[in-house]
Amino acid sequence: MRAAIDQIRADLAEWLSISLDRAEQAGSAAMPAYTHLQRAEPVLVAHWLLAYVEMFLRDADRLADCRKRLNLSPLGSGAVAGATLPLDRRAMADELGFDAPTANSIDATSDRDFLLEFVGALSLLAVHLSRWAEEMILFSSQEFGFIRLPEAYSTGSSAMPQKMNPDLLELTRGKAARIIGDATALLVAVKGLPLAYNKDLQETQQPLFAAAGTVLSLLPLASGWMKAVEFHHERMQQAAESGFMNAWSGATYLVRLGVPFRRPHALVGKALQICLQINLSLEE
Repeated sequence: MRAAIDQIRADLAEWLSISLDRAEQAGSAAMPAYTHLQRAEPVLVAHWLLAYVEMFLRDADRLADCRKRLNLSPLGSGAVAGATLPLDRRAMADELGFDAPTANSIDATSDRDFLLEFVGALSLLAVHLSRWAEEMILFSSQEFGFIRLPEAYSTGSSAMPQKMNPDLLELTRGKAARIIGDATALLVAVKGLPLAYNKDLQETQQPLFAAAGTVLSLLPLASGWMKAVEFHHERMQQAAESGFMNAWSGATYLVRLGVPFRRPHALVGKALQICLQINLSLEE
């Protein structure tokens, strides 16, 4: 688990570095920000990309925090009551790179908190990957047209030659369900176990390795996808300038002119109705 966390955090660092580069490359390009999947306000493309950076930074921090708690050596706990031999548990822990030996042999032989925490953190990371994949799928559709799918991570349709399917993104979304399932399986496996060791704990190995292996396989692919994807900044800019995206700016403009805050919402709403009737933009 220590090795897996170190590798996952390194892979996350690579994804974050690529995303920061793409945000910087976007410069002053704008796009719509959405609430309720409806256009809300214009934002920078960089602002949007950096929202995902924040998510994955929290995931990296969670894994680092988890590593601190799992880095204790249970050696010397025996079957349940400790060792009758004069073992130097501190020396063994130091030799193997642990911060300290565990404090209680009964807990040490039955504790799986470190495993639950690790796979729980992976399940949240998988949720973030799934949300990222879902939005990229939406934005790659003709209805949005904000991005062009990288061919190396996509396939054509078996029937329709004009289509390109977002394979990696869809599989990322699907793999998230498996990792969440692994976390659930672990919680259910240990929820009713008395102290100390029980053979049920043998069943905690497979979900652990499955979840870690899935994340380790996904992250390098997600990084490659982010490096290869093409953003259609012109199309995004056009979308940011349409659909009365400046309505909130209009309301705050009136506030700055001294109109009490309770009134601009209604005033701009009436202005929008007039705009629709006579086919004008709000600024016009």
